[in-house]
Amino acid sequence: MTTIYGLKNCDTCKKARKWLERFDVAHTFVDYRDNLPAPETLVEWAGKAGGFEAMINRSSTTWRQLPDSRKAAGSEAEWKLLLREYPQLIKRPVVITADGQFSQGFSDTGFKKRFNIT
Repeated sequence: MTTIYGLKNCDTCKKARKWLERFDVAHTFVDYRDNLPAPETLVEWAGKAGGFEAMINRSSTTWRQLPDSRKAAGSEAEWKLLLREYPQLIKRPVVITADGQFSQGFSDTGFKKRFNIT
């Protein structure tokens, strides 16, 4: 089973969910504003994404409004605190398949490749 993490009002998450439904990919959706990822989960995702900085949606309004001191998180603890306080900073959607594969974001081509759809 595929789990998709994101925000229920996010347009990209909505597109990804509709894509999964259209191609009959069984999945569950977790809104990480309502169900904050555990600190350990954030560390795991960061490891798979290439670090905490790679997980951040820098084009978001939330990111642009943060003071520079918060944007310069220097430790794992600071990143975990920032992402638990502002889960909307995480690039969306986060997709975890049953085999543990991790990805962020959505594109039709990327999902077709990921889910082996021709």
